Amino acid sequence: MNKDTVQGNWKQLKGKVKEQWGKLTDDDFDVIAGKRDQLLGRIQERHGISRDEAEKQVSEWERRDGRTPDALWFERV
Repeated sequence: MNKDTVQGNWKQLKGKVKEQWGKLTDDDFDVIAGKRDQLLGRIQERHGISRDEAEKQVSEWERRDGRTPDALWFERV
């Protein structure tokens, strides 16, 4: 999967991410920009949860509805 495809997917996924983690702002999405590690940090910060809990939530979200985690991110740490 090329970077353009993943970036396009990210634009589509932003709405789903916002549904799941509603405290994230548009500025947060600009920083996240399809980077999983940035998403984890912003979820942790905005929702006041531990890094482990953020990781658990994101991992569950990634697997939901048959999503392929590697296809969601163009920078996965």
